[in-house]
Parts: sequence; C-alpha cells; structure tokens
Amino acid sequence: MSKQAMGVIVGSNRRESINRRLALALAALLADRYDIRFIRIDDLPMYNQDLEADRPPEVRRFVADVAGVAAVLFVTPEHNRSIPAVLKNAIDWGSKPTDQNVWRGKPAAITGTSFGAIGTAVGQQHLRQILGILGMTVMGGEAYITFKPDPVDHDGHFIDDAKRAFCSAYMNQFAALVRLLAPPATSG
Repeated sequence: MSKQAMGVIVGSNRRESINRRLALALAALLADRYDIRFIRIDDLPMYNQDLEADRPPEVRRFVADVAGVAAVLFVTPEHNRSIPAVLKNAIDWGSKPTDQNVWRGKPAAITGTSFGAIGTAVGQQHLRQILGILGMTVMGGEAYITFKPDPVDHDGHFIDDAKRAFCSAYMNQFAALVRLLAPPATSG
C-alpha cells in the first residue's frame, strides 16, 4: 500500500532559511509513514483576481500540489509579528475562488523558528486564525522553537536532542490527527 501524501509549506523564500532547515528535519520524522511533499510557494505571482480566468502555470501547479495532499505542515518565520507576505499570498491563491478552496477540510499543523525567545508565536497565532477561517482543522498545541543553539544542521538533521524529542512528539501528535481526520483510503 502506498503512503498517504503530506504537504510541507515553508513560509519563507530565503535560500538559507532556518525554517526550511527545520522543515527538512520535521519531514524526516514522518518520512517512514508519509509521502512528504514540499510545496513550493516562492514562484507564485502576487494574488490578483484579474488573473483568475487564466491562472498562471505556477498557480495551477501550486493548487494541484495542495489538492494532492491529505494534510499540510506549515513551517514559517514571523515577519513584523505576523506571517510573511509570500505565505499569505500562497494562502490567498489556494482559497480562491471560494468554491474551489483547496485548504477546506485538510488537517494542518503550524510551527516555525526564530532566534528570539518566543520563536514565531505571534505569527503562528495569525496563521492559525487564517487557516481556521478557510476550513482547515488546525492541530491544537503549540510548537514555538527557538533556533539557538542550532537545533538542526544545514542538511536538516537534528543536532539538539531535546528539540528533536519535542519535535518528534509534536509530529506524532500531528500524524495521529491526520489518521483521525484524513484516514488513508482503503481499497476494496
């Protein structure tokens, strides 16, 4: 039986993003149970309703990628106590038109990291509110991860054992939610 697909969206377009490093490490924690798919958002044009009639190919690819996964893990930095514009833009493309909202009904988990003491707490709260409005079931619990000392290396491997244990418990909780809300289809 093939693995169920889980999407990972990194809310950063920075090449050396610490959130991308964290996302790689988190994905590895679930790779034995899910087909992990990183969903690209950095190439999307700014949302413009005038483009709805003939969506750019990058938008069609993005929407198909989100539609093709059972659940989504968001790993995002915080910009000015909110979510980055690149992530908000992707969310807007996926939610329009309203009757084709690809977020609706999918389980989601949110985390992120920064060098500050509270990680990306405020940005995560904004994202939680937005995703709930769009019909996603956002996992309870919080995962505010301070990126000091470095919890993961540049290849996405955990260095910090305590943060690995915390993140492993968080990802196991997300996997349990996905099993409950989006169980794999059974053939019969």
